[in-house]
Amino acid sequence: MNDLIEIARELDWSPLIISIKTGVVATIISFFLGLWTARKVIKMDYRTKSVIDGILTLPMVLPPTVAGFILLLIFSRRRPLGVFLNDELDIQVVHTWLGCIVAATVIAFPLMYRNARAAFEQIDANLVHAGRTLGMSETAIFWRIVVPTAGPGIASGTILTFARAMGEYGATSMLAGKIPGKTGTVSQRIAMVIQDGDYLTAGIWVVIVLLIAFAAVFLINIITGRHMKNIKRW
Repeated sequence: MNDLIEIARELDWSPLIISIKTGVVATIISFFLGLWTARKVIKMDYRTKSVIDGILTLPMVLPPTVAGFILLLIFSRRRPLGVFLNDELDIQVVHTWLGCIVAATVIAFPLMYRNARAAFEQIDANLVHAGRTLGMSETAIFWRIVVPTAGPGIASGTILTFARAMGEYGATSMLAGKIPGKTGTVSQRIAMVIQDGDYLTAGIWVVIVLLIAFAAVFLINIITGRHMKNIKRW
């Protein structure tokens, strides 16, 4: 027990800080982008919707290392986009914290998009028509009627997005690397200490991740539970 406490005191907390910061930024980006794309997709015709939906959902079903390899090809300084970002805008994605954000956003975004779209599709169209009748703009209808009505689904998607972005490993390792104190996340740290045979330190990190994951699931249950109270059970 004393050894465990001593290790916890000497633990480098930078992986947790990097993971949390990456999760927060990726979630914010995914939130607004997910709502916007979900709003656009549900208005498309069936064939177009099927194609766009498949493209937007693809990162969720691809192995993270495959997604990371594709991102590495896109943002590599040997590729046009990577060269442009580096030479013209002085922006480097590979082996930087920005790479962590890009990778985490790409992997976690489908969760936000799918939850938002599912929530939007369950909204009563009469609410939207009523808003138009009252002279509200489409933007006002979206933020004052659609988003609040779809609140539980959007909240669940946001929490899942954060949890997924924070725990991302494969794509982040491919694009951002495993630089301690810079791009090294909790998931990467666990893998590294296990390779070194330090199972005690790995266990501490695992417990921390489990607590965060449980908190995320608990919040989702609280949010959806409040919503279900107003729905009659069959």
